[in-house]
Amino acid sequence: MTQIEQMIADYLFKEETDGIIAAFYDVYNALGYGFLERVYQNALYLELCKRGYACSAQQKINVYYQGTLVGEYFADMIVNGHIILELKAVDCLCKEHELQLINYLKATNIEVGLLLNFGERPQIKRKVYSNDKKENLRSSV
Repeated sequence: MTQIEQMIADYLFKEETDGIIAAFYDVYNALGYGFLERVYQNALYLELCKRGYACSAQQKINVYYQGTLVGEYFADMIVNGHIILELKAVDCLCKEHELQLINYLKATNIEVGLLLNFGERPQIKRKVYSNDKKENLRSSV
C-alpha cells in the first residue's frame, strides 16, 4: 500500500468513527468500569441511536472460504452498515482482540472497525482492512 493509499484508508469514515468514539467516552464516563460487556453494548447502542446512527447489535455475519460458507459469527455492533464495533470489558486489550476484529473485517465487505474496551482504563483501536485485499470476497470460479 502506498503512503497516499494508507492516508486515505486512515481517514475512511473518520467523522463517523470520531462520533462513535465520543459516544463511547460518554457511556464510559457515565457507567464507569466493572459492568459486563452486554451492559456497555446496550448503553452504547442507545447512545449511538440517540445521536442518529443506524445500529444493529449481534448481527450474524457469514464467513466464507473460497466461496463456501464455513461458519458464522455475531458482530457486537454494526454502525451505519459499514463500521464494525467489537466491544470488550477486560483489564487490558491484547493482540488476540485486535486479530479478532481484523478477521471480522476480512470476512465481510466492511473495511473499518473499532475495538472499544470498557476496562479499568478506556482503550480504543481503529482498524482498516481494504476490500481489495479480501480474497474470500472474490468468486472462486
